[in-house]
Amino acid sequence: MFRMWGKVFKDNRLLADSTICNDDPAMSRTKKVFAALDALCVDFDLERPIWLDSNIKEFQRHAKTRFRQDSFVETIDFDYLEIQVIEEDEDF
Repeated sequence: MFRMWGKVFKDNRLLADSTICNDDPAMSRTKKVFAALDALCVDFDLERPIWLDSNIKEFQRHAKTRFRQDSFVETIDFDYLEIQVIEEDEDF
């Protein structure tokens, strides 16, 4: 089971959160991450953020990253969107 937790913060307060689960064994970890991020964006009614180099490095190191205003084309009304992998498939 693959699960990713998404959270929206403003002024150090949690505004919204959602957990996305994926049981598809045919998908790679990368595809599961992108699919979960897409689902979170639908849940939060957001555009898909742009992965900056800093996001990629942080996610590779900690399985967690924060998307701030510089990752979004449109103006956002929160401080950041944080995603974190909370459960991985056993083959990873």
